[in-house]
Amino acid sequence: MKNKSNIVIWEGCAPVVTEAIQRFEERWHPYSASSRRYPIVRLIEEVIDPALATYMDTLPGSYAGHVPGAGAGLGFSAIIRMVGLEAMVRMQRQLLRQFIKTVEQKSPTDERFIATLESLNGLVWDCACKRPKRSSSTKGVNLNAQRKHDFCELCGNKTEFAAFMTTVAGQRINDVELEDRNKLELSHQYCEEHRPKLANGEWNPTYRQAKRSLTQFNIELTRLTHQCANRSKPHAMSGDELIDNYFFQLMLRLTLQSADKAELRNLARRMVDSKLSDTKKKMLVLKRSGFSQTEIGKQILNTKQQPMTRQAVSKALASVRKEFLLENYEYTREEF
Repeated sequence: MKNKSNIVIWEGCAPVVTEAIQRFEERWHPYSASSRRYPIVRLIEEVIDPALATYMDTLPGSYAGHVPGAGAGLGFSAIIRMVGLEAMVRMQRQLLRQFIKTVEQKSPTDERFIATLESLNGLVWDCACKRPKRSSSTKGVNLNAQRKHDFCELCGNKTEFAAFMTTVAGQRINDVELEDRNKLELSHQYCEEHRPKLANGEWNPTYRQAKRSLTQFNIELTRLTHQCANRSKPHAMSGDELIDNYFFQLMLRLTLQSADKAELRNLARRMVDSKLSDTKKKMLVLKRSGFSQTEIGKQILNTKQQPMTRQAVSKALASVRKEFLLENYEYTREEF
């Protein structure tokens, strides 16, 4: 992950917290979880804690039970110091899901509360993934823990190096195994599945296929991330109304949130690998709206800019994986 990153702020987030997150991002470049001089939890304490406390003071006391530490009078950063950044994400996600289950009909206050906590959850996860602005390896270290820990560039799995360092951190490897590992053998860009070269030195076909579709992967990931940031309406920002509605409907039946970065990346990878084109997305939305295959063909043009035949529409729809179908919700044509 690059040090310069846009932390996703959900639409409807409390203004005082929104402003704090923006100030946080302006200052966070030299900070990281591994830095002693610039510990990122300290920045959270300085910028986020006061803003969150101000916002919580405007809410009924019942809301505090869904924010780690708030009910006990502890700061957001204090809980992070106790449990760590990644555990904080899991804890907050669970508390937020419990809150959503207890609310039968969301009020404007509830909607703002959810948007605020989703924004904070995304911030904490970005902090967990962030590396220092400048880092240098320590001479003589077999495996430099300062190398980038992040996701594979082509999916949501951890890179080979990140996965290995997680094992080391969990003390599930002995010193002999650690010394036997050459740091250059482990990729900090790709996971084991997408490693460019196989053990026999040949090019990995899975890597080459994924690399060719990298642009589309990033497009789908961006759309999914935008839609997660505002689930109440089509918000994929694809530039096409039907495509935006596809992502809106898809996310309605999924429980993914902005902080679920690994799951979102893997979902984007499966979309691309299964050849779920924008044309197929449009077909699925129209089909769910009650249009026949013949009617769909008249609305969607083929590569020659001609209406598609019913047979072509049928073949395209039949090729869509079950997980990408829109079969769980009823919509009318007027909605689109």
